[in-house]
Amino acid sequence: MTDIDAVLVERDGPVTIVSINRPHCRNAVDGATARKLFDAFRAFDADANASVAVFTGTGGYFCAGADLKAVAAGDPNKKREIGGHDTIAPMGPSRLRLSKPVIAAVEGFAVAGGMELALWTDMRVVAEDATFGIFCRRFGVPLIDLGTIRLPRLIGHSQAIDLILTGRPVGGPEALRMGLANRLVPKGEARAHAIELAKEIARFPQTCLRADRLSALRQWDVSEEEAIANEMRGGLEVRRRTAHI
Repeated sequence: MTDIDAVLVERDGPVTIVSINRPHCRNAVDGATARKLFDAFRAFDADANASVAVFTGTGGYFCAGADLKAVAAGDPNKKREIGGHDTIAPMGPSRLRLSKPVIAAVEGFAVAGGMELALWTDMRVVAEDATFGIFCRRFGVPLIDLGTIRLPRLIGHSQAIDLILTGRPVGGPEALRMGLANRLVPKGEARAHAIELAKEIARFPQTCLRADRLSALRQWDVSEEEAIANEMRGGLEVRRRTAHI
């Protein structure tokens, strides 16, 4: 396998499908793969013909986290530890705030940094036999792709701190119960269901959908008063841009 093959990008109408293609290492991400993922999602966001992305992995795995063998050998992605929005992260796109939704299709392992990539997405379609977990706990590797921020916001502090402290595995059914998964599907069907969901979302008027999504993301960063102002600004901008429709 060449480095070019490590990330696959496909189009299905308005849906862009981005796949990590390193099944020999359970789709663990090295520096080159992180860069390719970052670039692929930047390109998706800039593509006027693309509305929703599906993020998945090949070979029955989502992502097993960082490629620790590559890190031990001096891989450059271990140096990407500090940065704000829209800078490349150790796992690639996890600091990007895109203008369009991304849906994760999770089969097999989504652990350590791979779980952080799943948390970065807007929704997660999860196979029944999938496994989430902060498995890097056992190796003394910290979460540096915003997992300690996104996980408590997504499932609440009590459940998040359980996973952060214990590093225990979470199967698909439990992930659905705690809100980590949005949809639970049979083994091998996560990609197909995620693409179907993406096409459903793509059929809606996109200007309004994206404005509401962005307002929901921004409210975490600001006070209630600022969040209200953001929602009003977004709504007025949608009305301005769609007045002719």
